[in-house]
Amino acid sequence: MQKIFLCAISNIASGSCNEDCAFCAQSARYNADISRYKSKPVAEIVDEARKAAAAGAVGFCLVTAGRGVTDLILEYVCEAARAVKKADLGVKIIACNGDATREQLAEIKKAGADLYNHNLETSERFFPRICATHLWTDRVRTNENALSAGLALVLGGIIGLGETNEDREDLFKAIAKFKPMSAPLNFYIKNPALPIDLEPLGIDEALFWVKRMREILGEAPRIMLAGGKEQVFGDRLMDAIAAGANAMVVGNYLTTLGMDSGDLRDMIFRAGHGVAAPEDCAMMFAAN
Repeated sequence: MQKIFLCAISNIASGSCNEDCAFCAQSARYNADISRYKSKPVAEIVDEARKAAAAGAVGFCLVTAGRGVTDLILEYVCEAARAVKKADLGVKIIACNGDATREQLAEIKKAGADLYNHNLETSERFFPRICATHLWTDRVRTNENALSAGLALVLGGIIGLGETNEDREDLFKAIAKFKPMSAPLNFYIKNPALPIDLEPLGIDEALFWVKRMREILGEAPRIMLAGGKEQVFGDRLMDAIAAGANAMVVGNYLTTLGMDSGDLRDMIFRAGHGVAAPEDCAMMFAAN
């Protein structure tokens, strides 16, 4: 039996990003049919965190759309982090707010965040094919800043964008160098508004890359199945645990619906696994 770590996402500022990432419906350049708002009431964020904890989440991620942390975003994210921390829900707080300096990240940590998420997305070589408004090395720098500020990392990427197998290998190797606590693996699902027009990966191909990611990253990090997992794996989602995954996003994503949290937990239990509790997450932090 494995204990599967669950993480929930709160999209606290949606759809206002000016970057041109070709896989992202939050880019304002593509006019995707999504909800757009500058900020979500902090009380609503805390309520989402409370529901996430009740659903078994041990991680709760505060996500803002945009290139990076401005003064206004910093103030807002810190306010939200403090409010979730004060609620004492037993969740680890993850901030995901784009490019950030060491000083900004130190403030976010001081407000209560435990981890920072800024995915590398793909290999350095392939990155210019999917984004022209910032550099892959900008993402690397932010992760270095997060570590320097004392935050643990949630660091992953997305496959199925048209990249080669070599690109996937290089992405995983780049992630491994950072020794993240958690490594999200997203699967591209095409959207009529986005420029990438590719079908989702097949199940067997996706399972191969989950297994390969585990081989490259080693035993320590949680490999977290994230966006696109429902569409790619369907009723074979638990096969991905056998392949090496041991964490999943529970509930909805940034702009799309996810599997019902009760259904996901039931699937995990039926497969003979358990769901990690806050004390399991605390033990992982203690070990690091």
